[in-house]
Amino acid sequence: MEIDTARIQEDQRSAYDAMRDRASVTRLGDAWVVLGHAEVVEAATDPGTFSSNVTARRAIPNSLDGGEHAAYRAVVDAFLTPGRVAELEAGCRAHAVAIVDALPREVTVKTIAGIGVPYAVRSQSSWLGWPAHLEEGLVDWMAENHAATRSGDRARTAEVAERFDRLIHGLLAERRGCPVADVTGELMHAKVDGRPLTDEEVVSILRNWTAGDLGSLATSVGVIVHFLAADHTVQQELRDLVAAGAAGAIEDALHEILRIDDPFVSNRRVTTREVELGGQRLAAGERVLLNWTAANRDPHAFAEPDRYQPAANAAANLVFGIGPHVCPGKDLTLMELRVVIEELLRRTGWIELATDRRAVRETPPVGGWSRVPVVLRGEAPTVHG
Repeated sequence: MEIDTARIQEDQRSAYDAMRDRASVTRLGDAWVVLGHAEVVEAATDPGTFSSNVTARRAIPNSLDGGEHAAYRAVVDAFLTPGRVAELEAGCRAHAVAIVDALPREVTVKTIAGIGVPYAVRSQSSWLGWPAHLEEGLVDWMAENHAATRSGDRARTAEVAERFDRLIHGLLAERRGCPVADVTGELMHAKVDGRPLTDEEVVSILRNWTAGDLGSLATSVGVIVHFLAADHTVQQELRDLVAAGAAGAIEDALHEILRIDDPFVSNRRVTTREVELGGQRLAAGERVLLNWTAANRDPHAFAEPDRYQPAANAAANLVFGIGPHVCPGKDLTLMELRVVIEELLRRTGWIELATDRRAVRETPPVGGWSRVPVVLRGEAPTVHG
């Protein structure tokens, strides 16, 4: 199939929609791209055929399969139980309140840089017990990591990752000299298969929790705020849910917004044997990309992909993945997003897209928006369009 790479650069969602409508599995460069919902589910739930061991650097637990993955995943899951997530809500809310209250009203503000990034850094740092003085360095690192990802330069990406690892090693060294009772300190004493985690394993887990999650949380804030600013009906619905204290319904709504405009574009796999998927014959050792963005907009799974229907679409929603590698931080992420959106809606009268600057889409392979300029109003408009 001929791929319109220029269209992917300009508008990933519509480009992937068009590709999926022609073929649920197609060749793109040196990889097979899986675009159909059923095919993505099939591959994601068959780790024996579609392995996650795709990188030279061992990533725990992301690059592991089978029993080894399950053992490390149990360590990770213990830190992300509903009870532990609930304990973090008050701290996240304090960060959200401080950030939203500091934003100017009636003028254009930057959603991602002004809300998403500082909220992500402060919330994650509080969870892990990292000192506040690291905030500026983490914000700078996020920008550099984002730029490296956009560039596609593997050497540049690796160098940025190495700097992050050095930061984590420094934090571990500090805790050995002066033990701290926080999540990072607790992880340093965690065990897998009856033995303590090695330093490299601790660093890998912390890298997974932060290096990717910081950017993901900030990007998700941008997607959600843009959606609410553009759709006044849904914005009013969420304002009503906030007033009613309907936390579960709010999280369902945010989950659906992220399905419609899924910023988590794809994950890599490699085939371990010859297999047929979506009518295509894949040889052993093939690179595979599971395209969550396209799968979450597949008309075979969602009758009206662009229509906001939280209840109807929840069961098939793949924003947080599926199978053994389903995101362990789903509950934490949805809580963090709910809290910041609750406070943004509670502490403003209305949110509008800015008229002096337009929103700008991200550059592949990153999804979502790179810029979401909005205006925070003190009062709601008389008539909602």
